[in-house]
Amino acid sequence: MFPIVRRKEMAGGAIILNEISAPKIARVAQPGQFVILMAGEKGERIPMTISDIDPVKGTITIIYHVVGRSTAAFKRLQVGEGYRSLAGPLGRPSEVEGVGLAVCVGGGTGLAVIYPIAKKLKSQGSRVISIVGARTADLVILKEEMAAVSDELLICTDDGSLGRKGLVTELLKEVLEREKPDLVVAIGPVIMMKLVSEITRPQRIKTIVSLNPIMIDGTGMCGSCRVEVGGETKLACVDGPEFDGHGVNYDLLTQRLQSFREEEREAMMLHEKEEMERCPMKKEMEMEEE
Repeated sequence: MFPIVRRKEMAGGAIILNEISAPKIARVAQPGQFVILMAGEKGERIPMTISDIDPVKGTITIIYHVVGRSTAAFKRLQVGEGYRSLAGPLGRPSEVEGVGLAVCVGGGTGLAVIYPIAKKLKSQGSRVISIVGARTADLVILKEEMAAVSDELLICTDDGSLGRKGLVTELLKEVLEREKPDLVVAIGPVIMMKLVSEITRPQRIKTIVSLNPIMIDGTGMCGSCRVEVGGETKLACVDGPEFDGHGVNYDLLTQRLQSFREEEREAMMLHEKEEMERCPMKKEMEMEEE
């Protein structure tokens, strides 16, 4: 078992942070890599990008949005409990060496992925401008952490509840009007990464995105995580998960991500039914609220 040593709920419990004891992984893991976790013996294998690494404590940190049956099962795990299986580190580390000025653009839980990259850039002496965005203030995570590894931190929300009202792409355009970065890293919703890549393409600014296609084994054997980059088929688990943003076929990626949408919805409905049966008091409270 891989025990949870620290747990934090964010965004009203919709986003969960787990710091997990995994000494062997923590010793060799690097920013940009991921792990695959299973909550129980019959659980689903879920890939999660490593959000932070502490080789001294022997821990890694993951941050995830509770969106389906498996992540709902993850949420039930408390400090002292743990994951039955944790495989990694997997994937290729971030290649961000020798960068003078980097702009890191993170949306939603993509901030959990971009934080270790920004941290690595800063530790190497790069100047880092970070642009952070979410729907509302409650969903903006890692504000203090991002501020600590950024020379400039810009925040925006869709509803204007924190920072500027607007989109990260608007802030990026403003930054590019006054700066010429060596690198832009964009991680978040597919549409956001696509738009960022379109903005940087005319100026030929190197742009890296992190892709999250459907994945099963994480070793390149199943082929589930196929993506098209530069007209060629790549496997996100072994060739990525980071790729040249200007070469990604985002439309194909979006289609593949929607492949099991109906099955995911049915699985979540079954989970909610099981939770009601497991916690009759919770069911009674919800009926009273109605």
